[in-house]
Amino acid sequence: MRRPYEISGLLLLDKPSGPTSHDIVARMRRVLGERSIGHAGTLDPMATGLLVLVVGKATRLASLLTGRDKTYDATIRLGRATTTDDADGEPLGVPAPVPDEAAVRAALERFTGTFAQVPPAHSAKKIAGTRAYALARAQRPVPVKPVDVTIHERIWQDMAGADLRIRIRVSAGFYVRALARDLGTALGCGGHLTALRRTHSGTFRVEDAVTLAAAEGLGRDVAGRLIAPADALPELPAVELTDDGLRRVLHGNAVGPAQYQGPPPAGLRPDGRVRLLAGGRLVALARPEAGTLHPVVVLG
Repeated sequence: MRRPYEISGLLLLDKPSGPTSHDIVARMRRVLGERSIGHAGTLDPMATGLLVLVVGKATRLASLLTGRDKTYDATIRLGRATTTDDADGEPLGVPAPVPDEAAVRAALERFTGTFAQVPPAHSAKKIAGTRAYALARAQRPVPVKPVDVTIHERIWQDMAGADLRIRIRVSAGFYVRALARDLGTALGCGGHLTALRRTHSGTFRVEDAVTLAAAEGLGRDVAGRLIAPADALPELPAVELTDDGLRRVLHGNAVGPAQYQGPPPAGLRPDGRVRLLAGGRLVALARPEAGTLHPVVVLG
């Protein structure tokens, strides 16, 4: 039986610079009185912008939401590297002359499409069960392996002195700090990230987010800003279950055309997902399997 105050959904927050994503989650747990809260893609403490929180049973959708493309406005300062690849780290070496704009544009073209990227040593990547940043802080070797990442779109905004401003839309797992580091290395002058703002995560926009201060000011009323789980993955096809279909899904059983309304969703791949709804409410995600839809994530 559901608790009368149970909440579930997505909360779009405009994160300020300073707190970690974990700090934000902890603060919103206190505000909402709900322990089951996570996020769909971390932001470094220095970074600002869109942080998608998953609340209640919607936490079961986090893995799908985390895998979406992200868009960032970034400022890269050329001329010096740092220990963390951003402004929070210690400077490395001495300042170096910054190449002219033409050279920077040419070097940036190397980072196009899909390529291998080595995550920062100070990152949350796990190495044999230990976070990379913990090894780095202990001054131990950090054997981070390269990961294939993609820049889908890159827009040059401006370059003023040593500061380059760009907007990029990238795949999940992309580190903008690593791009700053690698661009500086390619130019032979070093580089690090000085500002980062996430503006989009999948279809969600920072313009639709609530600030942390406003969310805390609203208290439990911020639950009125939650996006329903049924609307969290609008790109996935959906079917409305019959009463019999709902019973079957809640017990983890597959459903066929007789247990949902309307025709089968078209163009499904074996690795695709379908939203299973009951009264417009998301009760499960399913995968196609031999003419049926088999629940893989059940929200209930």
